Amino acid sequence: MERYNYYEAMENDVMDAMENYKAGEYDRDELESLMNDELWVDDSVTGNASGSYWFSTWKAEEAIAHNWDLLAEAYSEFGYQEIDLDNFSPETADVTIRCYLLPQIIAQVLDTVENTKPDFFKA
Repeated sequence: MERYNYYEAMENDVMDAMENYKAGEYDRDELESLMNDELWVDDSVTGNASGSYWFSTWKAEEAIAHNWDLLAEAYSEFGYQEIDLDNFSPETADVTIRCYLLPQIIAQVLDTVENTKPDFFKA
């Protein structure tokens, strides 16, 4: 099984979400803040609104299968001491990773936009 690449997948999802934002409406900081707020609860990016990105436990399990290190980082960042396997939900774990990575991915996407379309942001 190939390791699911959260960074690449989320970058694509955030780039797709960029289509909802019009050039010239926001400066970089405004857009970054807005995207963090809006995409945090966007099922097509984090799955946090419904509690599932995949709407499939099987697919969530496949995504986290080789990403336990990333899951441990996310849990630690959100204040969990350890992964509770007795109450473990693959879909919740997947959403946790996505929410953890969201600010970093948004910043990367906006860096790319800033470098390739500098006129996208208002002055």
